Amino acid sequence: MKKFLLTVAGLGALSLTSPASAADLAARPYTKAPAPMIAAVYDWSGFYIGLNGGGGSSHNCWNKTADNGVALANTPREGCHDATGGLVGGQFGYRWQSANWVFGVEAQGDWADLKGSSASATAIIPFNNQTKIDAIGLFTGQVGYAWSNILLYVKGGAAVTDTKYSNAFTATGVVFNTATDTRWGGTVGAGIEVGFAPNWSVAVEYDHLFMGTPNITFPATAIAVSRADNIRQDVDMATVRVNYRWGGPVIAKY
Repeated sequence: MKKFLLTVAGLGALSLTSPASAADLAARPYTKAPAPMIAAVYDWSGFYIGLNGGGGSSHNCWNKTADNGVALANTPREGCHDATGGLVGGQFGYRWQSANWVFGVEAQGDWADLKGSSASATAIIPFNNQTKIDAIGLFTGQVGYAWSNILLYVKGGAAVTDTKYSNAFTATGVVFNTATDTRWGGTVGAGIEVGFAPNWSVAVEYDHLFMGTPNITFPATAIAVSRADNIRQDVDMATVRVNYRWGGPVIAKY
């Protein structure tokens, strides 16, 4: 009987201590769920402004159309030459992006120093025809395709050049006729642009300008009669561009 009572008492004590022991156990630590994967997407939307610099070459062909006010029936060819040199300027534009497609408009202006000359094939007294392009402007629309921070684009629109033409005696270099011309034409181009920071990008671009064949009149001077030439002009230019964009930062996409 005594052993039975001791056994019952021991079991009772064990049942009283068991809840307390369970309460003393440490709670399972809370583990935060891993953050979802985020991919950075470069957004090309927004206004931008930048600088550009490079080189250009203008092909100019002269055909004489009048001499001392008298029109020439056969418009003899005087010859062609390339005017080459450097250019530097800036651009301003706006782009908007839809999925991977990027659309934009841009105005660009460059100071130029493209110079060249060739001997006139019609001269009795040898002289050279000289061309110097002082400025170039482009007003274009753009369509591009972007792979995040890499943009490949084409462009097209209007172009304007400011050009000075002159005639100089071959033997002495003395200029005896000059004329200036601001002409409008068309342009097409292409480029690749890379964003290297949230709002900064660098690009390489090529443009071809179709500037037509207007008739240029050289007024009479003290030592030369008036004359006129149809002067065809095309321009090729390659530039490196750096742009700063605002209004379209890098965004995160889940």
